[in-house]
Amino acid sequence: MSTAPALEIKGQLPSTRLADYKLIAFDMDSTLITMECIDEIADITGKKAEVAAITEAAMRGEIADYKESLRQRLALLQGVPMADIERVRAERLQLTPGAKTLVDACRAAGLKVLLVSGGFTYFAEHVRELLGIDFVRANVLEVQDGKLTGNVVEQAWGDICDGDEKRRTVLGLASLMGISPEQCIAVGDGSNDLPMMREVGVSVAFHAKPRVRAEAKVAINQGGLDQLLQVLG
Repeated sequence: MSTAPALEIKGQLPSTRLADYKLIAFDMDSTLITMECIDEIADITGKKAEVAAITEAAMRGEIADYKESLRQRLALLQGVPMADIERVRAERLQLTPGAKTLVDACRAAGLKVLLVSGGFTYFAEHVRELLGIDFVRANVLEVQDGKLTGNVVEQAWGDICDGDEKRRTVLGLASLMGISPEQCIAVGDGSNDLPMMREVGVSVAFHAKPRVRAEAKVAINQGGLDQLLQVLG
């Protein structure tokens, strides 16, 4: 049982007015949605323990190279039919409590919303539709003959969205919008979210690993994502 307070604020925030920020970036797995997509894919193929162990080690920062950890997990899923991927999305994907409330509040306050994930576009685009998200960056599963190959598809920016790519995406989008990193918020739970969280005005750890919680300016340890609205009104 955690003894951490439900909501922690550490350090000085640039502003406590939500409308003073222009961009909010969210991790997806275990942040905007309640599950780790790759673990759930593995679960229905009987490989969850093996894949989840790599996921946990990566999120704790024990596997320093996120790209390598993802390649290891995807290799275990070679041959999984797309029908199983569709089942995961239809039967298991759930928005995190408070996600819609927070995203709606951000959009009403004039912020753009970015989903930037080390997960997969198959799920991220669905979440985009559910929440009305403006921008998505995530990995594309490679499929041949209706089955996963165990690889991802190369995109214009690279092949795997890791922590460095999350950071580049947030800073690049801020630059295109003509805003400073201080006018951005980043929300995540794992160590691969730290590079973007370190760059922005408000970093938010959501039910996060201890290392991430220790570095974030705001930590939501209990309750939904909408707890952030108690900090940024």
